[in-house]
Amino acid sequence: MTRLHVIFVGLLFTLTTGKMQAQSAVKSTPVPVIFDTDMGPDYDDVGAIAILHALADSGQARILATIASTNYSTVTSVLSVLNTYFGRPTIPIGVPKGEAVSDKDSQNWSDTLVARYPHTVRSNKEVMDAVALYRQILAEQPDQSVTIITVGFLTNLANLLNSKPDQYSKLSGKELVSKKVKKVVSMAGKFPNGREYNVYRDAPSSKIVFKNWPTPMLLSGFEIGEQIHSGLPLTQNSQIRNSPVKDVFTISLPKAKEDHAGRMSWDQTAVLVGIKGYAPYYTVESGRLTMNADGSNGWDKTGKGHQYLVVKMPVAQVEKLINELMQHQPSRQ
Repeated sequence: MTRLHVIFVGLLFTLTTGKMQAQSAVKSTPVPVIFDTDMGPDYDDVGAIAILHALADSGQARILATIASTNYSTVTSVLSVLNTYFGRPTIPIGVPKGEAVSDKDSQNWSDTLVARYPHTVRSNKEVMDAVALYRQILAEQPDQSVTIITVGFLTNLANLLNSKPDQYSKLSGKELVSKKVKKVVSMAGKFPNGREYNVYRDAPSSKIVFKNWPTPMLLSGFEIGEQIHSGLPLTQNSQIRNSPVKDVFTISLPKAKEDHAGRMSWDQTAVLVGIKGYAPYYTVESGRLTMNADGSNGWDKTGKGHQYLVVKMPVAQVEKLINELMQHQPSRQ
């Protein structure tokens, strides 16, 4: 090999290694996430926040805030329980202080968590208004950097869009979102058409968001999570003790015959793809969600700005991954 060949190979190796290192650095950068949840009335929210913390512990996510989209009296205390359990008691928590849905879990697991586990937030009065917290957090972040994962009602996002300049930012809500948010990933809708709880329960807010939200939106529809069942491996794992996540599924699974094989896992899918991306689990259909008067949705294939998930990987494989992530234990234990 001539000296020229040696130099060329050396340069090629350096360039290739540098490219690989750059790609590795990009992949290892945690996704900054604001998690917006109704935390009940269903309990897939608990599985979702468990996955969020698991991915944060592995360096794939950075949790900026956990914000409630419902305002029942203990919702922020429940968020505090779960954040504290996973070793992040200081994560900012918000709640809508104005008009909002107040639906609560029917199985009363939220009361059990608040009674049984440590938490720093004792009342919704102790935390910031949801929109104020959104504006404060977004104003502090780099441009086009934040992923919002919403697995509840779209109340907060509608109010954020309509918000005015304040002490946190001179921008209007829509301007602030356009500048700071990279994308929204939402468990919402049924595709190509249908009526789904998160959308119709606060239909006025849903209409505002789906019509006016200025960044890309990725939607995990009812039909995606309906096929995935989770929680049984968690409840059957004898090595997991004193876990609020396990308690919720242990309490709730026996109360409905339809959950004998595990609870349907809508919200977990949104967290999974919000942080890890939709590939290789799903492909997407592009277009735009349309709203009907009764709160149901349709789909405009010629529209732009929205995508919904389409199954690619066998459902059983995604189900296995979700169940594994939900069994993640805090590193301190």
